[in-house]
Amino acid sequence: MTPQAGDARLNRICVSSWSFHTSFERDANNPAKVLMDVLDFPEMIADRYHVHNVEIVLPHFVDPGPARVAEFKRRLDKARSRVVNMPLDFGVLWNKPAISSTDPAERDAALALYKGGIDTAHALGSPTVRCDPGVVNLDDPSLTIDAYKQLAAYAGGKGIKVVVENHGPIAKDPEALVEILKAAGVGSLPDFGNFPDEDTRARGLRALFPLAGDVAHAKLREGWDFGRCLRIAEDSGFKGMYSVEAGGKEDPYVEVQTIVDALVSNL
Repeated sequence: MTPQAGDARLNRICVSSWSFHTSFERDANNPAKVLMDVLDFPEMIADRYHVHNVEIVLPHFVDPGPARVAEFKRRLDKARSRVVNMPLDFGVLWNKPAISSTDPAERDAALALYKGGIDTAHALGSPTVRCDPGVVNLDDPSLTIDAYKQLAAYAGGKGIKVVVENHGPIAKDPEALVEILKAAGVGSLPDFGNFPDEDTRARGLRALFPLAGDVAHAKLREGWDFGRCLRIAEDSGFKGMYSVEAGGKEDPYVEVQTIVDALVSNL
């Protein structure tokens, strides 16, 4: 059954702008044209799904200048909504060592990008940011740990917490990721997906949820046991929000509703 406005279970649900990521992409032949402006996102989510928590992926904001930030906050207030997390995605860092690099220049450049993203998150009122670890040297993760300590200190000065998702190669070894997060003093952002197989998914979620911040990513894919993922989260004592990440082959509007319905049915 599709939840109605006022259903208390919706308070634990968020919708990520990633669910509509292709709508924010610019037309190569007309750079001014996008299908959806992120400024319209909070009201659309509130009106269509009765959800008042949003997660904004940094590139979807396009231009985080002061005037646009002020307008976004005005739109949030109008929708009676709030930003609960910002994934700081940077295409130039994907599949690279980035903050885990042994090259000081590469590492410092990645840290600078994340610190700029943290500044934007602070301006938008997001309490948490997600920063990816890059390609980690599991034999000696000390550089990764040091980088996260730096980011946590910088973000903490602005009242923001750093969380880390099971993204990239390290998702194959969630126990190693947990040890890095513990050593760095940062939280996890467990994602129901990204694991290579079902055994790693169950192991990984059990390892990550005890360190979870206030957000986890909820997805539905064929062959996954969605209820099992949610039970692992709840059994761990997780009291945060489940951010809906559509992105399969369905119409994203329909897929988001399907995931919202599944969450409400299992909460």
